[in-house]
Amino acid sequence: MKKILITGSNGLLGQKLVELLLTKKKVEIIATARGKNRLPFPEEAYTFEAMDITNKEEVEEVIGKYKPDVVVNTAAMTNVDQCEKDKENCWAQNVTAVEYILGACEKNDAFLLHLSTDFIFDGTQGPYNEDAEANPISFYGWSKWAAEKLVMHSKVKWAIARTILVYGIAHDMSRSNIILWVKNSLESGKNINVVNDQWRTPTLAEDLAKGCALIAEKEAEGVYNLSGSDLLNPYQMAVHTADYFGLDKSLIAEATAATFSQPAKRPPRTGFDISKAREVLGYNPVSFKEGIAFLASQLNK
Repeated sequence: MKKILITGSNGLLGQKLVELLLTKKKVEIIATARGKNRLPFPEEAYTFEAMDITNKEEVEEVIGKYKPDVVVNTAAMTNVDQCEKDKENCWAQNVTAVEYILGACEKNDAFLLHLSTDFIFDGTQGPYNEDAEANPISFYGWSKWAAEKLVMHSKVKWAIARTILVYGIAHDMSRSNIILWVKNSLESGKNINVVNDQWRTPTLAEDLAKGCALIAEKEAEGVYNLSGSDLLNPYQMAVHTADYFGLDKSLIAEATAATFSQPAKRPPRTGFDISKAREVLGYNPVSFKEGIAFLASQLNK
């Protein structure tokens, strides 16, 4: 029986990862999050503990109590503009908390899988492979790169899963994503401006959960790019969404990133080469069009 402890279990990836691991026979799940448990699964199927990753004592106590084989750290402050405006909180959640988790993993001999991002890159050379040189251009990016370096130089066995623009449907519909935003806007006849000069490989949350589960099961060490395989800009994503739902594309206008005033700079072109994850882990993500269809099937349930 493998014990897997997940931080940030109320978040989108946390939810999907718990849901996926519940289907595995030889896995014991400890879900942790700040505040109350918001997972919709039967409580006898897993264990929930409230744990604030910015509280060193709580982290040491919970990880010490369960002694997991693997810790998957999905918890982070991910709002890029918020990180730019509230650097102290960003650093506490994205860097200092990782120090606490690493310390507890070392004491309890746990393997750490840490989630990271394409925003550690400046976006001049995308798509990137795992060996590309980091050069963050936002405080969020710096915080995530600082955390990666802590993990890489730690004494624990570790893996880092980098991902990009994760989309999916949370169980409580607590967050939107580009597909839902475009669908809802066009259905209500709204004109929308969508950026055409930022390139990403958007990632279905269920695919990211599968990739994380593969790393956790194999305790596969090192850095892995886990994203979708289609390099698209948000305007193209919006058009694909309109096409799928049969909505009016004339409401979508192309815009450049310069049109929007945002506190944090965004890398213009990231995207990932995912061949390492395909070969080593057997990771195989859906296309963006398949991702839209998958979300549509969830909305119809």
